[in-house]
Amino acid sequence: MTAQANFLAVQHFRSPAPKHAPVLFLHGFMSNSAADWPAAAWVEPLLVAGRDVIVVDLPGHGASARVENAEAARPSRIVAALADTLAEASGPADVIGYSLGARLAWSLAAQSGDLVGKLVLGGLAPNEPFAALDFPAARRLVDEGVAPADPLTGFIAGMVARAPDPHSLLNLAEGLAAEAFDPEREAPAKNVLFLAGTEDPMAGAVDTLEPFIPGSRTLRVPGDHMGALASEAFRHEALAFL
Repeated sequence: MTAQANFLAVQHFRSPAPKHAPVLFLHGFMSNSAADWPAAAWVEPLLVAGRDVIVVDLPGHGASARVENAEAARPSRIVAALADTLAEASGPADVIGYSLGARLAWSLAAQSGDLVGKLVLGGLAPNEPFAALDFPAARRLVDEGVAPADPLTGFIAGMVARAPDPHSLLNLAEGLAAEAFDPEREAPAKNVLFLAGTEDPMAGAVDTLEPFIPGSRTLRVPGDHMGALASEAFRHEALAFL
């Protein structure tokens, strides 16, 4: 069943015999729930294991609404919508997030800890990758093909420019940058497993987040940023942790 919860497209899958906590999946930037969490690999095994499953398309992705402006996509708004979604679930949910999804899962657990059980945070950058972007320059690349002087802005804007709705994604990125990820400001008091690819520079220093969450640990799995998520090792470690 699919429902539109605010600006999130939310799918609920019901186990025929639920006996454990539900699981919420949050995908990465420029992806969607179906691409990051294929049903045969993730949803179906959990349903058989007695878990309801909730998968979300984040704003500007998949079946969710486009992001009209940066203000609409601040993390506080997205996290509030995720909390509303979990409030309707049958008890606290375990959460598996990747990249952007992991960053939002961190804030969700920090701000609404009573709604969240265990956390698997994959491909999480220990800083805010969008905070340093030159957004006017990024939009000039999208609209006029003018390359930004800043290499990071050029790299991300170049990827976004190939998407069907690049301005929606830039609005989302600018909204995220306005409330940058800051582990010193908030951290979940939860049972957390960090997963990162051995060849993933974005999440290479994710273990520096461990001191903010006593008892958390980091495991490395084969692959770069996207290869790690697709690896059998990632799936095995995530499901074993739950």
